Formats: sequence, C-alpha cells, structure tokens
Amino acid sequence: MADSEPLSLADSKPFDHKSFLESVSTRPGVYDMRDGHGKTLYIGKAKNLKNRLSSYFRATGLTTKTMALVSRIVDIEVTVTQTETEALLLEQNLIKDRRPQYNILLRDDKSYPYIFISDDNEFPRMESCRGRKRQKGKYFGPYPSGVAVKDSLHLLQKVFKIRSCTDSYFRNRTRPCLQYQIDRCKAPCVGLVSEEEYAQDIHDTSQFLEGKSQQLIRSLIKRMETAAESLDFEAAAALRDQISHLRAVQEQQSVTKASGNVDVIGFAEIAGKTCFDVLFIRSGHVLGHKYYFPEFKLESSNADYLEEFVAQFYVRLAGSRDFPDEIVVPFEFEGASVVEQAVESLAAKKLKIKHRVRSERHDWLVLANKNAQHNLESHLANKSHLTQRYQQLSKLLGLSKPITRMECFDISHTMGEATVASCVVFGAEGPKSSEYRRYNISGIEPGDDYAAMNQALKKRYHRLASMEDEKEEGGRPDLIIIDGGKGQLTASSEALAELELQIPMLGVAKGVTRKAGLEKLLYDGKELNPEGYDAALLLIQQIRDEAHRFAITGHRQRRQKARNRSVLDDIPGVGSKRRSALLKFFGGKDGVYNASVDELTKVEGISRKMAQQIHDYFHND
Repeated sequence: MADSEPLSLADSKPFDHKSFLESVSTRPGVYDMRDGHGKTLYIGKAKNLKNRLSSYFRATGLTTKTMALVSRIVDIEVTVTQTETEALLLEQNLIKDRRPQYNILLRDDKSYPYIFISDDNEFPRMESCRGRKRQKGKYFGPYPSGVAVKDSLHLLQKVFKIRSCTDSYFRNRTRPCLQYQIDRCKAPCVGLVSEEEYAQDIHDTSQFLEGKSQQLIRSLIKRMETAAESLDFEAAAALRDQISHLRAVQEQQSVTKASGNVDVIGFAEIAGKTCFDVLFIRSGHVLGHKYYFPEFKLESSNADYLEEFVAQFYVRLAGSRDFPDEIVVPFEFEGASVVEQAVESLAAKKLKIKHRVRSERHDWLVLANKNAQHNLESHLANKSHLTQRYQQLSKLLGLSKPITRMECFDISHTMGEATVASCVVFGAEGPKSSEYRRYNISGIEPGDDYAAMNQALKKRYHRLASMEDEKEEGGRPDLIIIDGGKGQLTASSEALAELELQIPMLGVAKGVTRKAGLEKLLYDGKELNPEGYDAALLLIQQIRDEAHRFAITGHRQRRQKARNRSVLDDIPGVGSKRRSALLKFFGGKDGVYNASVDELTKVEGISRKMAQQIHDYFHND
C-alpha cells in the first residue's frame, strides 16, 4: 500500500484514491495518511477500513478542515488487525510515537501521585509517592496533581500529626525536630506519644482518606464529649480543633455520600472550542479534577470528539493511569465497548463506561459538566472581552474617555436595623476585592435609604475631596454606580456636590418585574435605553450584584453582633437541641452558613425539609 521510502515533494502526484480504494481491505485496522515528504498527517482506526477511507474522498459533505487534510495526502499506509480493539491499541501507540499534526495530542505522561502510609513500623510514616506501588503499606488516591497531594498532606499533618520523615532519620533522632515545634508531629521518635494514641491517629487518617469523613467526625464528637465529661479539657480542645479542620475540608468536597472508584468526564463546547473536565472519585470521595482544552484539527460530532479523548486518555496514556472501576461520560459514543476491551487488555481489569446514571453519579456528572463549562468560559473570557465591556459602557454613557475604574454602592438593613453600606471596586482586570469597603450607617432615621446613601458617599469620598486619600483608596473612579432609583441617585449627587466633586454617576433601579436584565438605567437626568449594549449591561449587573452581596453579608454580621445571640435562633423550627447539634457538627455558625443542603441533612434531627429551610434562611436574599 505504501513504499517504505519517504516520497519527495517534487516527485509527489495527486493521490489516486480510486485505485487505492479498490484494493483496501474491509477488515478492522489502522491507516496512516502521509504528505509529500513522507510525514504522517493523521492516524486513524476503523472497524471497516474500506468504508472509513472511502468517506474521506466522497464528492460532497466534507468539512473545510477535512478537505484541507485530503488535499495534502500523497500516500496512505494501512495495517490490518484482527479486531477493532487491536486497531485501537495500535492507533494510540502510533499516535504517541509519531505525534501527527491532525490528531489531538494530550500531553499528560506523568503518573498520578498518591498518599502513602507505611505499615512496617510501630510508628508508620505518611508521604506522597508516584509510580509503581512497591512499598508495603496503604495507598490513597490517585490525586489530580502534586499540589492536591501537598495540600492534603499539609492538612493531615496539621490535624493528625503523623510523621513524614524517612525511617533512617526517625531512628537516629535524639530530640524532637522542627515539625514537633510547629505542632505538625507528636515526636514518636523520642517517645512523646504512646503507640496506642499514634495508632488511633493512623486509623483516623485512614478513615478520612477512605472517604469515611462523616463516621470520623461523629466519632471525634463522641470522644470530645467523653473527654470533656472526664474534665480532660486539653484533649477535648484538641479534638474540637480536629473536627473544625475536617469540617473545613468537607465543605470543599462536593459529594461524599456514595462509594466506588469512578472517573467522571464533563464536556463543554462554545464557539467551536471544547473542554473536557475529568473528576476523580475514589471510595466515594472527590479528590479533585483536571481539565483539558484539546485542539481538534478535524471537524466532527461531539461523540467523535469524546471517543478520541477517552481513547487517548485511557489507552495511549495507560502507563500513567490508575484505572477506576467505572467511567461516567456525558453522552454515548460508538467506541465505548472497544475502549473497555482495550483497558482490560492493558490493565487486566474490567472497566465499565456509562452515560445513563442516577443518584450520586448523576450529581457528579452535573458537577463535571459545570466545571468544564466554567473552565471553558474562563479560558475564553480573557482581558480583551472585559475591555470590550468597558468600552461599550463608555459608549453607552457617552463618556469622552474609556472607563478603567468603577465603584458601586448598595445599602442593606432589616426594618432600619444595623444599616450597612457597601462599596465594591472594579478595575481594568475586574473585581478588586482588596479595595472593597463597608460603612456602618448611624445617626439617621431608621429605614431612610436616601440619607444612608448620602452618608456612605461622604464617608467614602471626603478624603478624596482634599486629595489626601487618593493613593490609599486607589484614586478617583471614572464612574460611580448607585444601586437604587431616582431618590438614591439624587441623595448621592447631593453628597458629591457638598464635597465639590464631579464624577459621572449611574443609577440602577429595579424594573417593574424586578428581573435581572430589565433594570432601569438612570444617567444625567434621563433613562437610558441599553438595547444593543448587552456587554455593558452584563458588566453593570455584575458589579451591582457584587455590591448587593457584600452589603448583605456586612449587614448580617452587624445585626448578629448587635443582638448578641445565635442567628440560628431566628430560624423557625430550630430550637436549642437542633442548634446544639448543628454547632457541634459544623464547629460553629460559619460552618452552618457555608454548608450545603446535603451536608445539613447529615446532622441528627435535621430532615431534608428543615435543611432546605436553614439553607434558604442564610442564602435567599
């Protein structure tokens, strides 16, 4: 089918596909498309070589990218295989070796890291490792990156104080090392901890790494209460701190209610760009995720893209993979069974690829898809897009120079109680959270939003008026946005007039339906029509929502402090017993505030309905 010697460009002739196709086998196999220099352009596999290759040379229906590939073909080398699985394995080996221009190339050859706990010593050590599992002990993972392992080890050493030193270093210590001094180790090397206590710490660490964090937290709560009843307050405090740290980590985990070793692949596509996000779940515990932006040089369906990605991720890069029991994919693709057989051939392990899933696996898939969508949007939303929004807003307002700095104000209170004003700042790069400010409002009639806004602007700009605070506050804004209607805008204008400042000011009033996107924009004494200025309106909504969030958070903090009582007491149905259970489980009010509905249901005595009610109280504006 092909000469072993490379063809020169000068000797190349148009490829005679008709005569070539007459002799092509109908069996499974791999094809290697080459250019006039003998360089591989594209490597593919097929269940039926003749049918697949014929599709490249049909008269109509080819995409522009495929036509560009076909125009460069001078020779095609074909290798026949016994099965489609053999064809897949050969295809991925050839892609790895030749790295063709038109194939996607996932550069991810490093093996994934694990957390390892040895069991060859009365005081086991904990460390990260890669590669083959040669040492005697327990391996937990794989983790998506070395950073994820490093963060996990840092937390575990902080909570359980397991040693991380080598055995030779451990045997030769005569006094505690720095890790003991900074409270990251209990110094078993010099006998400062008993074997029983250290064994309990190892057991707790293993439980957490196995995804049994709920059982572990309940056990720690019982041990804390027992220690307190025995008047061992130092031990109780240590257990309390462990619970607090574990709760903080658990809040970062999306789903921990199931079991199994699963990889979940999310997918997103925007304007021809694609993103795959692989979520790693081991023992029902979400270890992290890793995303990819493959460049597909040939246009095809999303199912074909998924098949090509999965084949490379699990077959060509098999040497760096720890294969799960299941792979959950966002939709069906034709070669799923072939990939399953190839993995079984490579790893001697059965693997199932599923796309119709329910319960927690469906939740994982939703999470992976959201991550893919978010990462792709972030990838595409570069600085040029933000610049375009600022430019469009300047054009909408008719400003002579582009906007590079905006400040937005909002007022929050409950029936006039604990009034707080927020000021958020957006610069050329987006939100500048380090320059956000809150102002406690006092000395006004309760509920007077106009007076509150007037006072907030005076507090914010009185130093700027004398040029004393320009450097500290980041300088003069190009635009001030007021979350409110004509009354708030007038009060704000009066404040600037008293300070003898002239800064453009835009009011954002809720429309009749109070829906996002239907606000009234008030500027220079008239209502603006933002039709055709979608990018500018999106920017206004973003900074207004951020000011609203920041104001509400400050108001709730001030109100809670003023009342000097638990905010949980204000939630209908939460009495002293439930409040105590919530605070014990989450370690404090902040833990309850940040908990999801699923996490709240894990507390004894909290039903799904009650959990939703608690969550809504904190998060519904």
